[in-house]
Amino acid sequence: MAVACLVAAVGCGTSTPKANAGPAPTVTVTATVTAAAPDPVPTATVTATATVTATPAPAPTVTVTEEAESGGSGGGSGSGSAYYRNCTAARAAGAAPVRRGDPGYGRHLDRDGDGVGCE
Repeated sequence: MAVACLVAAVGCGTSTPKANAGPAPTVTVTATVTAAAPDPVPTATVTATATVTATPAPAPTVTVTEEAESGGSGGGSGSGSAYYRNCTAARAAGAAPVRRGDPGYGRHLDRDGDGVGCE
């Protein structure tokens, strides 16, 4: 209540103002409330790790089949024991072009019959 009297600038408890009184003092009351900082909230960090292993593509398969000599007419096949099913197999083996008389030569490899297969 005493603060209210000072703030109102009226003589507290008196009904008449004092004659030699100067300006009434002003009182300012300031209340400061500091809120406590909230506790930090723990955060979860999720890390995912994946291991990827690359495997190279398999190399092309080359099949070389050897035919036994039958002693009869060779049917145009060359001398030797190599046989190539097709020109792709002969190229993969590094034998193309195959000439008549070379191991692995066959008429099925020589489309135009000039004696050179897989040209």
